Parts: sequence; structure tokens; C-alpha cells
Amino acid sequence: MWNSGKEAAKKPEANPWYRAVYRDDEPVGFVMLSWKPPAGPFEGRHFIWRLLVDKRYQRRGIGREALTQIAALVRADGATELLTSYEPGDGEPWPFYQEFGFEPTGEMDDGEIVLRLTFPAR
Repeated sequence: MWNSGKEAAKKPEANPWYRAVYRDDEPVGFVMLSWKPPAGPFEGRHFIWRLLVDKRYQRRGIGREALTQIAALVRADGATELLTSYEPGDGEPWPFYQEFGFEPTGEMDDGEIVLRLTFPAR
């Protein structure tokens, strides 16, 4: 099982930023970004490291709302893009990200396809 706290602790250079996702007062998910890391392949860029919604709460718009709020936060921080990646295969999140407006960058990261959401100029 994946443990976000342990993974973040092992990679402090990734500048992890994480929050719980709530529906009313109930925790239903989790998000973790690499918030403008000072070095590495995504240096100075915002990268969604994890976006998880408990399967009991999926298909209710919670992931879309969480992603909408994340994109707004990142854009308010002055970013022109938001990155994420996914591992191709059964149940992959590509349709979810594609519908939101993400596009493949042509890059790979540890076997995962890197996606970019570009923000319009203000």
C-alpha cells in the first residue's frame, strides 16, 4: 500500500504540499503536489504527485472539484501550467485528465506519461 507521508519524507527535495479532500465534514480523498521544487526534472514547476478519491465517492464530481481548486491555487501562485503523470493501463486516469484539458507533453517520468494543463494568459 502506498504511504504518502513516507514517500514525501523520502523526497523533501520535491517540496511536497499535501491536503485532505473533504466532502462536507467527511475526508474522502487526498492530494499531494510537488510545489515548485528547487531542483530535479520539474524544477520550479507545480506537479500533481497524487490525487486520490476513495472509490466509494468516485463519480460524484469530487475529483473534478478538487482538481479545479488545485488549478486555481497553482495559477494564483503565478504558474502558467500544472503537470501530472500517470501509468498507462487498465483503469488509468487519462480520460479524467483529458476531459479536464490536460495534454501529453511527450515526456516520460519513471515509466509514466507526463501531462500538462496550460493556463491561458491573463
